[in-house]
Amino acid sequence: MSGATPITSKAQAWGRRIAGAAVIAYALVTLVPILWIVQTGFKTPSDAIAYPPKIVAEPSLEGYVNLFTTRSRQAPEYIAALPPADGWVDRLVRSRNMVVAGPSKFGERFVNSLVIGFGSTFLAVFLGTLAAYGFSRFKVPLKDDLLFFILSTRMMPPIAVAIPIFLMYRALGLTDTHLGMILLYTAVNVSLAVWLLKGFIDEIPREYEEAALIDGYSRLAAFRKVVLPQAATGIAATAIFCLIFAWNEYAFAVLLTSGEAQTLPPFIPFIIGEGGQDWPAVAAGTTLFLVPIVVFTVILRKHLLRGITFGAVRR
Repeated sequence: MSGATPITSKAQAWGRRIAGAAVIAYALVTLVPILWIVQTGFKTPSDAIAYPPKIVAEPSLEGYVNLFTTRSRQAPEYIAALPPADGWVDRLVRSRNMVVAGPSKFGERFVNSLVIGFGSTFLAVFLGTLAAYGFSRFKVPLKDDLLFFILSTRMMPPIAVAIPIFLMYRALGLTDTHLGMILLYTAVNVSLAVWLLKGFIDEIPREYEEAALIDGYSRLAAFRKVVLPQAATGIAATAIFCLIFAWNEYAFAVLLTSGEAQTLPPFIPFIIGEGGQDWPAVAAGTTLFLVPIVVFTVILRKHLLRGITFGAVRR
C-alpha cells in the first residue's frame, strides 16, 4: 500500500501548523524585549519610566544625544545669556537647562569593543583552524587527551579563574590593555574553535589533499587551496560563535578594564543621567551595541546555516 492515508496527511498538516505556531511564539518572546529596548531609546526620560508603561510615546532623540554627549546643568539665567543655539542638539539640551560640555566616552568604548571583539575572533579562528587541521590530519600523541584538555577549559565558569588572571595580568602589565583582552578572549575561544573546526575538517575527504600533493603542491599549499575553501562554511560559523562571546563578555571586562580598554558591556549599565539612571541613553547604547553583531551575522547567515547542518546528511 503506497502513499499517505488521509489521517496521516491531516496529522502531518497539524504537526506543521503546531511547529509553525511554536516558532512564531518563540520569535515573539525573543523579539519583544529587543523591540522594547529600541523603542525606549527614542523616548524621553520621563516617558521611559512612566507607569503604567507607555507603549506609544512621542519620539525623541534625547537618549542618543545624552549617550554621545556630556552635559552640565546651569542656571536659567546663564542659559538665557548664551548666544543662539548652534543646531538641534544644543536646543534640545538647553531645553533641560543644560549645556553640552563635550563628547562622552561611548565612541571610545565602542571602538574598544570592535578592536577586542574582532581581533580576538580572528586570532581564535586562525589558531583554531591550524590546530584542528593538525588534529584531523596527523597522528598526534595523546590526541584524545589533548582534545579533552582543550575542551575542559570551557567547563569552569570564567569567574572561577578571574582573580588568578587579574593577579597575573597585573604582574605582566596587561591590565586595561587591548592586547591583554585580545589574548584572554582568544585563549577562551580557541577551545571552541578547535572542536568546531575539527569536525568540519574531518568531513573533507583526504583524497582531495592527496591529489593536490601528487600534483606537486606542498602540504601548506594544499591546505590553503584545497582545505580552506571547503572549510569556509565552518570557519564562518565558528567566527560568529567566537565573536558573540567576545562581544558580550562582561565578567573579565569589569575586572580587567576600567579606562583605556574598557568595552561597552561594563560601560552601558552605568550611564548616569539627571537624577539617576538615564534609561533612554542606556537603551540607545544597547541598540547601537547590537548593530555590529547583527550585521556580521546577517552577512554570514548562509554560512552559519550550512555550518550548523554540515555533515548532518551523508550520501
